[in-house]
Amino acid sequence: MSIRIGDEAPDFTADTTEGQIRFHEWIGDHWAILFSHPKDFTPVCTTELGYVARLKPEFDKRNTKVIGLSIDPVSDHKRWVGDIAETQGYPINYPLIGDENLSVAKLYDMIHPNASAGPRNANDNATVRAVFIVGPDKKIKATFTYPMSAGRNFDEILRLLDALQLNAKHSVATPVNWKPCDDVIIPTSVSDEEAKKKYPEGFKTLKPYLRTVAQPK
Repeated sequence: MSIRIGDEAPDFTADTTEGQIRFHEWIGDHWAILFSHPKDFTPVCTTELGYVARLKPEFDKRNTKVIGLSIDPVSDHKRWVGDIAETQGYPINYPLIGDENLSVAKLYDMIHPNASAGPRNANDNATVRAVFIVGPDKKIKATFTYPMSAGRNFDEILRLLDALQLNAKHSVATPVNWKPCDDVIIPTSVSDEEAKKKYPEGFKTLKPYLRTVAQPK
């Protein structure tokens, strides 16, 4: 069954490059980003994992943990991280899950349920390039699935995380191409009377259903 926004993120226990974890316990009261790649020692994912390591201080500022997953054993991950540091300039500073038995990949519907464990290549694992953003309540907040040939845009994932956290704190929506500090949208569930109380400094009404206001601090 597909995992949808609003579902509880399936819990699991797994070995990682930083020891065994239980996913929900590992998240704690943080946000979390779980992202998968098809196989170790693959070119596109080498660039992605290095970039996530570079961005980790930004995720830390946002009370967010990141964790990667591959359908390869942890022993392979530990060999791969040297290549990532060498070629991308950033050592891996977050855990990587070893999922050689496909248990987490199948739990999260990243791969065909009839796929079998054992020797596999990146093409076999092509569907395993997913991203899940999970809130402190352990609910799925957003998902992505990418093809093998296109590198993921983790700047966009960071931007989306900002929007999700802003919505969680202030109950606002964000318009197209929103960036932090841009104006935000007042949801239609908030009446004009409520909006006047909530935003005494005022807001713009473009249409009765489209009202914008300065981003709350």
